[in-house]
Amino acid sequence: MSTIDAQADTLPLGGPSLPQERRLVTELPGPRSAEILARKATAVPAGVGHTVPVAAVAAGGGVVVDADGNSLIDLGSGIAVTTVGSAHPKVAAAIAAQAAQFTHTCFMISPYESYVEVAEALNRLTPGDFAKKSALFNSGAEAVENAIKIARKHTGRQAVVAFDHGYHGRTNLTMALTAKAMPYKSGFGPFAPEVYRAQASYPFRDGLSGAEAAARTILQLEKQIGADNLAAVIIEPIQGEGGFIVPADGYLPAIVEWCRANGVVFIADEVQTGFGRTGAMFASEIFGIEPDLITTAKGIAGGMPLAAVTGRAEIMDASHSGGLGGTYGGNPVACAAALAAIDAYETEGLLERAVEIGALLKDRLTAIQAGDPRLGDIRGHGAMIAAEFVDPATGAPDAALTAAVAKAAIAQGVIVLTCGTFGNVIRFLPPLTIGDALLNEGLDVIAAALAAH
Repeated sequence: MSTIDAQADTLPLGGPSLPQERRLVTELPGPRSAEILARKATAVPAGVGHTVPVAAVAAGGGVVVDADGNSLIDLGSGIAVTTVGSAHPKVAAAIAAQAAQFTHTCFMISPYESYVEVAEALNRLTPGDFAKKSALFNSGAEAVENAIKIARKHTGRQAVVAFDHGYHGRTNLTMALTAKAMPYKSGFGPFAPEVYRAQASYPFRDGLSGAEAAARTILQLEKQIGADNLAAVIIEPIQGEGGFIVPADGYLPAIVEWCRANGVVFIADEVQTGFGRTGAMFASEIFGIEPDLITTAKGIAGGMPLAAVTGRAEIMDASHSGGLGGTYGGNPVACAAALAAIDAYETEGLLERAVEIGALLKDRLTAIQAGDPRLGDIRGHGAMIAAEFVDPATGAPDAALTAAVAKAAIAQGVIVLTCGTFGNVIRFLPPLTIGDALLNEGLDVIAAALAAH
């Protein structure tokens, strides 16, 4: 048992001293949460949905507490954001200290050291033994947009290739890059031009080796777009919203090699996979690749809005002065939070904890799979694990079962998220501060929900 796990069940790391327990004192939603959700329905557009019918008031370790006193096991981390735990003490203290000094000057007007320190940390931590530079933004979608801008400016080309099952955001350009129509794109077009889509590696579905899948992709790139027209290829090393799809061995290195040979910028979208989530600081390390540009957000700042593009200095310097930026990009409070979160990743054994969590998840899910062939595939790295549900007779995706299991687990106080192009994947993204007892209890609830359907 790791030090983190030994402490987590009694004195939770990364948040207020909340009892680390699943506790339901009302049905969900309770009366106070129901009141707040009714106000939400009146004040907030219908397009802003929610997964769990609660109003959160506190979170820490591996739990979220709602307005009625219910304590839910958190297996979602706010979609891979609170990786260091919600309200991590170092992060909370850094936020408070910076807010007391100044909350904003705009880095493009009056620069400040914390932005530079975050950039230096990203340049040091991201894969690749070459000179790098970083620019800071607010969200993952902003980082992706700017990475495309930089790649186009550097190459003088316009075409960009994204992949089946990819997700890159909800802005106009990133919707064009995103594969899935509902709920992300439907009715929101027209989308940005010069965006093309290729097939990536999906071993459970295509049965191809990494070399075979790469050859298929490269044929599409050469014949349907043409290398001379292509500014960038952008891919998540492990596709997130598309279903936590792990490419076959050798696939990503082959695509990187083709990009290098053809002067195409290879962009790794590590918004969901970055910052210890997979057991490495960045998932690119797992696959042995050194991207030209990496986009990051989510886990970077312990819950504060911050994002970045980091990459080869000569590519990052392609833009003219003033071509990159934004009013809030690299906000000083968010930068202070990021520096504290990065310190936690590097000094508190969180990467090792992610590996432990991944092993526990895979062991438990494999045991469930042995007795239930509807659990068709288990995949992922570290604390980023997926369970794909299928019709065992045909292998067809079973979205209805997936939704039913997730709904039942949530009703019993376990926050789980679904994903996948076909809606048939439950994804596990617990905070790295969760203890083994809570994690096992959450899996017990999910197993019971599956057995009941």
